[in-house]
Amino acid sequence: MRLGFLLLTTAFSVPAFAEVEKPAALVADGIPPVPDELAKRTRPYMEFRAAGLQAWNPRTRGMAISTRFGNVPQVHEVARPMAARRQVSFEADAISAASYARGRGDVLVVQKDVGGNEFWQLYTLAGGRLNLLTDGKSRNSLNAWSHDGRWLAYTSTRRNGTDNDIYLVDPRDPKTTRIVAQVKGGGWSVADFAPDGGSAVAANYISVNKTDLYRLDLASGRLSPIGDHSKQISYGGAAFAPDGTLWVTTDQGSDFQRLGTLDMVTGRFTAVAPEARWDVEQFDLSEDGRFIAYLVNQAGVSRLKLLDPRSRQVREVTALPAGTAGGLEVAPWGEVGITLSSARSPADVYSVHPQTLALTRWTESETGGLDPRTNIEPELLETRSFDGERVSGFLYRPDPRKFPGKRPLIISIHGGPEGQSRPGFLGRNNYLLNELGVAMFYPNVRGSTGYGKRFVTLDNGPELRENSVKDIGAFLDVLARDRALDPSRFGVTGGSYGGYMCYASAIRFGERLRGANCAVAISNFVTFLENTQAYRRDLRRVEYGDERDPAQRAKLLAISPLTRVRELRLPLMIVTGGNDPRVPASEADQIINAVRAGGGTAWHLLGQDEGHGFAKKANQDYQFWTSLMFWQRNLLGEEPAAAEGN
Repeated sequence: MRLGFLLLTTAFSVPAFAEVEKPAALVADGIPPVPDELAKRTRPYMEFRAAGLQAWNPRTRGMAISTRFGNVPQVHEVARPMAARRQVSFEADAISAASYARGRGDVLVVQKDVGGNEFWQLYTLAGGRLNLLTDGKSRNSLNAWSHDGRWLAYTSTRRNGTDNDIYLVDPRDPKTTRIVAQVKGGGWSVADFAPDGGSAVAANYISVNKTDLYRLDLASGRLSPIGDHSKQISYGGAAFAPDGTLWVTTDQGSDFQRLGTLDMVTGRFTAVAPEARWDVEQFDLSEDGRFIAYLVNQAGVSRLKLLDPRSRQVREVTALPAGTAGGLEVAPWGEVGITLSSARSPADVYSVHPQTLALTRWTESETGGLDPRTNIEPELLETRSFDGERVSGFLYRPDPRKFPGKRPLIISIHGGPEGQSRPGFLGRNNYLLNELGVAMFYPNVRGSTGYGKRFVTLDNGPELRENSVKDIGAFLDVLARDRALDPSRFGVTGGSYGGYMCYASAIRFGERLRGANCAVAISNFVTFLENTQAYRRDLRRVEYGDERDPAQRAKLLAISPLTRVRELRLPLMIVTGGNDPRVPASEADQIINAVRAGGGTAWHLLGQDEGHGFAKKANQDYQFWTSLMFWQRNLLGEEPAAAEGN
């Protein structure tokens, strides 16, 4: 009855309900208007915040954090634990990074783009105003400070739009900017300055499996290789101790990233931290060299540990709740700062005392008035794929007391592909779990990080690419046998590379799915590689294949969703960023046109002021509401105004 009523009102172009005002920069093509009642029901789930540590302030012993009180995240200062968050930047676009001058704290440098285009510029921030340090045109990235806090290293494509050359600047005087080294490739960065300030360690990221390190002479610009660059070795981080010892994380001699020292002459790595089974994913040294704080990714859960480099004694911070941590930074006075997210807490900032290991909370972000302690903790699901390879993911189940019987499920595939789904706060998706009884599953198919370098290479190149799609089939098999799940009501979603996986899964497993919601997604590997920004094209060719090679081009076309679009019979929702530098909007246009030409359904939400994923809260809210309408119609068999919880 409700469906007929909606169709009748559509014919007369008179809305049957009050509508949510669509943000001006969004184009909703083929998508019904959002009922105001739906927005009201979901409102508390829209109003959560998150906070992330950006930098300790050496002058005040407070910190700069990133959080959002308006439409996008901005820089705020927090003077002490649980003090008020005082906003210090006021831009229309998000501030993506912020850093105080090392040891001095007399200047704050921030990084910002426009509309998600990722052509970041660097600025000093003071008195609520930004002062431009870079050229305003090229793509620039904030790297590292010299130990005395005078010089800042950054990379820029200003010379030719492609290569990430290395620059130095004293941010107090933008005229001091000078190019130090002209390089080839888009993966260059400066990891750290040597304590004497005369040299630095530069890293050239080639792929997830290979990073080459160099000693960079800052006077001459000469780059001297560290170790044997003919070997396939990955480095995750590099930093100097006060005595000049170079500490790194690397998979040299191991399947996982280990923490230890690297001889800059021979390239010989000596593992110091005891971990061998899981990746050490971040580390930072205390200013006096007495300890090293590091994070271990243990089956997706973060473990924070402190290492005494002299005695090699390791102490674990046991007070850390189970979740995902990042943003690790040791303050000049020794306090260890991190950002932590869990299923029952949005991202917030904490510190750890280096002697007592006591955990102190610095921020407590709002959750829309909802009690986050009622959120569902995930369970680890493991299975064997088609070839016997073990794959896993995290399953969030609705409360069976509130939602008895078999429940619908959405499979949400991460991007990257060098990424990993890990336990954390689900934000708006908690509405699906808590109010609609929809289960969520986050798989880690082959090619995901966190499970060693062998596993991360299992999808490399066009010949192996579809094996990761077959992993979704293995998950579908085990999920379909779950007595608490309804295999007739499964859907798939994903963004970026996960968006390709979304399309590909909809094609290969269309008979087992009810809908596909794919965001900023690759539809044709050849056109993607030809049109992605020049600074990242070679990096993507290493992962996916080289479209200039005839044999690889043919295979890339064969596995592209656009080539097999006639097999795609599921209802689609497609989300696109108009300024996306990674996956151009044309990738969405071509598959939408093909699907509609074949009589298929494709809702399209375009963010004209967004890049690789929606960053502005108003746009994120509208994306969630339209996605919710898509799932209500195709997964739950309801129309948008229908009651929840069926």
